Amino acid sequence: MPDAAQQDLAEPLGRAVAVEPGRPRPGRLSIGVVGAGRVGAVLGAALSHAGHVLVGASGVSEESISRIETLLPGVPHLDPEAVVRAADLVLLTVPDDALGELVGGLAAVDAWRPGQIAVHCAGRYGTEVLAAAAQRGVLTLAIHPAMTFTGTSLDHARLVNATFAVSAPAAVLPIALALAVEMGGEPIVIAEEDRPAYHAAICHAANHVVTAVVQSSGMLARLGVENPGRVLGPVTHASVEGALSEAPGAVSTLTGPVVRGDAQTVAAHVAALTTDPDMLRAYVAMARATADLALAGSRIGPAQYADLIAALGSTGEVAP
Repeated sequence: MPDAAQQDLAEPLGRAVAVEPGRPRPGRLSIGVVGAGRVGAVLGAALSHAGHVLVGASGVSEESISRIETLLPGVPHLDPEAVVRAADLVLLTVPDDALGELVGGLAAVDAWRPGQIAVHCAGRYGTEVLAAAAQRGVLTLAIHPAMTFTGTSLDHARLVNATFAVSAPAAVLPIALALAVEMGGEPIVIAEEDRPAYHAAICHAANHVVTAVVQSSGMLARLGVENPGRVLGPVTHASVEGALSEAPGAVSTLTGPVVRGDAQTVAAHVAALTTDPDMLRAYVAMARATADLALAGSRIGPAQYADLIAALGSTGEVAP
């Protein structure tokens, strides 16, 4: 159970609090942003809009420095250690692979102090990556907004009702949930051990759709289509919206030659894509996955499935 101090912190977060004019709102925190990239600057601004006080932000690249000036006006540009020493809550928004080393390095110079809150926004990790801070009495939270960021003020509106995946020890989970709400999001709780699978699912949907569209746009451009986006827009929007509207595992919105069992058409696609090995590899992999879904959903039968796999395998193998 959270102690009294943690309850005092969590209760004002995430809900409206009546405050007399000129008096500070209760439960407000001093916030530091370590890594003012596309995510950090936007989330820092969201917490500022919720009434918290930004005391520092770090960033190395010109883009990060520009975001601090634009999205966090008046916030001091400090090095990471100075940000941590100044803040009650530290928002860690550095690349995933740098997170553990950064937290450990800050621990090595005794930058962390008991009672602080450390929040990272990496989808891959739970709170275990913040262990070096937790060992020094820091409350550790993982809050991942499931959206893409432009790093501009346009993201503020997009945060509203976005899903935030939250992981934290039970005693401080209410604080994590409340912070997600304050940033405009709808929190869901993801178990610590499920974070890698959760993140893989998000990336597979978001990143690989973009990869497919980029590859398809390139192919259409090489064929002389002047505006590939105009061709692809209606079909991709309809496909994604249809898939999102279905129950998990449903395949009724699947369309195209694979779910029709048109093995000869698929073979023709494979032959045509031999001029683009990268797109061919992606096409073959996703067509096989689509065939698996179609078979499991009874959209095609075993004989059609076998013909499709033969069409993909006989000409679709491309050396890495």
